[in-house]
Amino acid sequence: MRYSLLLLAMAASLPLQAKTLSLKSPNGEIEVKVSDDDAPHYAVLFQGKPVIGASKLGFDFTNAANFRGGFDISDSQRATVDSSWEQPWGEARIIEDKHNELVVSFTHPDSKQGYKVRFRAFNDGVGFRYEVNADTPLNIGRELTEFAVEEADKAEAWWIPGRGWNRYEYLYQHSKLADAALVQTPFTFKNKDGVHIAIHEAALVDYAAMTLNQRRPGTFVSELTPWSDGVAVKTNGKFNTPWRTLQIAANATGLINSHLILNLNEPNQLGDVSWVEPGKYVGIWWGMHINQNTWGSGSKHGATTDETKKYLRFAADNGFDGVLVEGWNIGWDGDWFHNGDLFSFTQPFADFDIQAIADYGREVGARLIGHHETSGSVSNYRKQWDGAFGLYQKMGVSQVKTGYVADGGNIKRIDENGLERFEWHDGQFMVGEYLDNVKTAAKYQISINTHEPIKDTGLRRTYPNWLAREGARGQEYNAWGNPPNPPEHVAMLSFTRMLAGPMDFTPGIFDMGFNGLGDNTNRPQSTLAKQLALYVVLYSPIQMAADLPENYLKRPDAFQFIKDVPTDWEQSIALDGEVGDFVVMARKERKARQYSGNDWYLGAVTDEQARDVTVKLDFLEPGKTFEAQIYQDGKDAEWKWRPYEIDIKKLKVRKGDTLSLHLADGGGAAVRLKAL
Repeated sequence: MRYSLLLLAMAASLPLQAKTLSLKSPNGEIEVKVSDDDAPHYAVLFQGKPVIGASKLGFDFTNAANFRGGFDISDSQRATVDSSWEQPWGEARIIEDKHNELVVSFTHPDSKQGYKVRFRAFNDGVGFRYEVNADTPLNIGRELTEFAVEEADKAEAWWIPGRGWNRYEYLYQHSKLADAALVQTPFTFKNKDGVHIAIHEAALVDYAAMTLNQRRPGTFVSELTPWSDGVAVKTNGKFNTPWRTLQIAANATGLINSHLILNLNEPNQLGDVSWVEPGKYVGIWWGMHINQNTWGSGSKHGATTDETKKYLRFAADNGFDGVLVEGWNIGWDGDWFHNGDLFSFTQPFADFDIQAIADYGREVGARLIGHHETSGSVSNYRKQWDGAFGLYQKMGVSQVKTGYVADGGNIKRIDENGLERFEWHDGQFMVGEYLDNVKTAAKYQISINTHEPIKDTGLRRTYPNWLAREGARGQEYNAWGNPPNPPEHVAMLSFTRMLAGPMDFTPGIFDMGFNGLGDNTNRPQSTLAKQLALYVVLYSPIQMAADLPENYLKRPDAFQFIKDVPTDWEQSIALDGEVGDFVVMARKERKARQYSGNDWYLGAVTDEQARDVTVKLDFLEPGKTFEAQIYQDGKDAEWKWRPYEIDIKKLKVRKGDTLSLHLADGGGAAVRLKAL
């Protein structure tokens, strides 16, 4: 009896044996291991090899005990999903959702505190989020989530810095993984085995955006963008975090072909969204960037009644849906970058008759696209939302481009005590502000294209009127950026920023020499054929023909591709490419309005290195013949001095054939595969 009691006493004093749970993707290639050994952590394997080593989970709170060590796995549940869903618009109509789920409950044996982590393993990656259900408010000081890259010293990465003054608008760097310090997501890297991984987040709602801080070599820690008072996230104690995501692929194109981010978002919450329409537009925009016009009033004012009518006629004559007009409203005069409180979103300049413009648009068959620039003064903007969207609805405006030009950390809000506070674009406050703007616009059946945005995390699935965002260096940097975007830029975006979602890059510049040709001027470091290819390579449901109308009329043969190419797709496939080097995309049009739904489009772009790519047409439907309308760089084309040399030709092809496309340095190719 004494011996038995002694054994029981010894057992009570020993720690519980650590538990480890495993979750695999449907195809078995990805495995997640979750353990409570020492402290809660997870690890990820791909094809049997570790890619993410033991990585901690948990939180530090500013007003409560931390979720660190001492938490044990107390329960778990599993589920399997094999389904599909349809996008109202998108890069693909049908999205397959196949995943296995593991929900792990962690509990502290002494305090009885607890939380859950929900893991989902897909064939293209892993998502996990925290689910907390506390009785009292919890303010998060730090999220402890880690991503410990295996054999990090042998990995290379492509990245932009996190929490900089220029938000997300930086040139991507290619370096050893060790040289990436505080980085923004999506953060893309490749390990020694050639496995490509992108870390990001999905469904960012009522939480701070995540950057990644490489603390110990190879270990990236979640670093949340704080409020102006230093708190990272303020909660009532009951909250779900965004999903922390790992897109994983054996090659670079596998990252582009992933639908992980969309699948981790909630379904459409707006109901009938038939009023949300993809399309193409032109605009009174590029002229300001190249100093032909001004946003402010005066002799060079761009947003006049007469000029807008000219653009509306051009749009209607060439099959475009609308005309974006910037600089139409009171507030642009003077130092508008710093005077956001002066903007009125209902009062036009005297030379902009918005009613006459709306009437003329209805007459010719092209509509006005709205513009709201806030200059970061979001309280001034919010109080005008209903009036501004109401005015636009009355004028037949169904899309609005919003802007939040301000340095990072310099968004101006007025708090509940009437005091000025300055926040980050990607802090919890602005995460809510952007989403509230989209929800309010939906009440007026208006879609939003956000510039200087919070990064995309797939919320277009939940709120389909959130059409596109900027969130990277766009075309305008080629007009005045220092330096302009280099030839590799688009091939970088394809495997980094574009993994998050659609980008309003504003392609289609036909006049490369507005500042002269060569490599020492601000201009697109691109050939003409590459500008066409951007409409296929860089996905957006709304695409701009960004140049001045007269420049398109000078090159009608090349302009034909822009008029033909859709913006809504039945299917999209990344066929070939390497990060920062080149990319080849194929997309099939979705049946809608003037588009038959039978044609395919190809886009290919390269960096500063000329290359010839061979495209296998295995994706075409069997038994059909297609006319390949090819727009590729001429044999002597190159971006510095001969950007306009373009070879336009036609030939008949079928499934199983191949196309050989020539890409000049800084060049590209665009192809319409028209079903016959």
